[in-house]
Amino acid sequence: MKKQHLQDSFGNIDIYLFDQILKGTYNDCNMILDAGCGTGRNLLYLLKSGANVFGVDQNPEAIAKLRALAGSFSQVDPQENFKVASVEQLPFENEHFDLVISSAVLHFAENLSHFEAMLNSMWRVLKPGGYFFCRLASEIGIESLVSFIGNGRYILPDGSERFLVNQEMLLRLTKKIGGALHEPIKTTNVQNMRSMTTWCVRKTISS
Repeated sequence: MKKQHLQDSFGNIDIYLFDQILKGTYNDCNMILDAGCGTGRNLLYLLKSGANVFGVDQNPEAIAKLRALAGSFSQVDPQENFKVASVEQLPFENEHFDLVISSAVLHFAENLSHFEAMLNSMWRVLKPGGYFFCRLASEIGIESLVSFIGNGRYILPDGSERFLVNQEMLLRLTKKIGGALHEPIKTTNVQNMRSMTTWCVRKTISS
């Protein structure tokens, strides 16, 4: 398969989201939300697959670009499906989506309360039995290299400031929100400058 063909099909999709798609995890997911979607880098393939895709972002320019991208897909209404909104106040009904994507969003939380507000908002709109795909910065593997500055935020070796999680926190949150890991927690250490963790959770039917 030619590189350009892959690019045309999948765009600049997160490689760990791509992994879940290849495994067939989300084959039965039709109602999909990307919370903090940017210009839609993770949504091209899902749109092409015929899924009813939604997205929110606080950047109006990003949403405008995504609406233009989605204009050729008949299963979505670009104006209704893609909105300028905050993750912590999602403009959707409870238990509305089969899959909620959160890619490089939660580590921008201002503090623990903000983090939990965003997480709880995404969990609220997820159907029982639905999937939550999350990629976020963590301190896993670089614990001695980050500097805590308060409110759950750290200075990373690359100089950036992020809200960081660790494995214990993610396991605790998984239980607290009423979910179960369907994949082990996986972390990529980028040359000891930052760590990105993939957190794949399924909402238990009884929650």
